[in-house]
Amino acid sequence: MPTIVRKSLSTTVETRKEVFHTTGWQVRSTIWNPPTDVYETEDHLTIRVEVAGMRDEDFEVALEKNLLMIAGNRPDQSERRAYHQMEIMYGKFEIAIQLPVDIDIETAHAEYKDGFLTILFPRMQTHQSEDQ
Repeated sequence: MPTIVRKSLSTTVETRKEVFHTTGWQVRSTIWNPPTDVYETEDHLTIRVEVAGMRDEDFEVALEKNLLMIAGNRPDQSERRAYHQMEIMYGKFEIAIQLPVDIDIETAHAEYKDGFLTILFPRMQTHQSEDQ
């Protein structure tokens, strides 16, 4: 199971600066972004990333305040090939997601299964008075 860690803000900011620098329109980036869904249910905020061919330990998942960073490296095969069609991305990837709701990091759960990294963040429970 991938581990969700908290990072210092300076580390997160430096990583974001690196991503923005390498993905600028003047520079061709080697960092790619896998397809990602972010959705809410009544109880959870769910992040689901489609990235086959990985292992649990290949992911780095970090959270600083409401900024979630997911990074990893999907290795390519080292054999020489002449492609006729190439759509599958390899190499370093990174995703930065601003979480839209308050979540409970202490009970978050991450799982990598069948080519999907799924992270469940329980929503913070709001205490409402029964009189309202």
